[in-house]
Amino acid sequence: MRRQDLEAMDFEELWLLHEELTKILAEKITVEKRELEKRLAQLNQPDQFGEAERRAANAGTSEPPRRKYPKVVPKYFNPLRPTETWSGRGKQPRWLVAALQSGHTLEEFRIRENDESSDRNAGGQGH
Repeated sequence: MRRQDLEAMDFEELWLLHEELTKILAEKITVEKRELEKRLAQLNQPDQFGEAERRAANAGTSEPPRRKYPKVVPKYFNPLRPTETWSGRGKQPRWLVAALQSGHTLEEFRIRENDESSDRNAGGQGH
């Protein structure tokens, strides 16, 4: 239909054309929506993906899992309470801060490993 034809039409004819177009568009939108819903249902079928693949697909939308860190061995201990230890990472524990402020050195609280002491003894005996 040409623009001149539309401009030549009176209000009633244009309004009827508008209603007819609205009806046709609504039907086409409904058909298109049904087709898209069918395609979506096919894509979401549980048979199509394994459980691990589905989890991987869902994991992309949320935060990634945290990586596993190795266990950190404690390097320092509280002589008053030997069960209290510190790995040397992060903030110093209160018992260590208090001891350092009272004049002690960090080396005094180091946990001596069996390997360290035997290496020192072996090294001294070898000369």
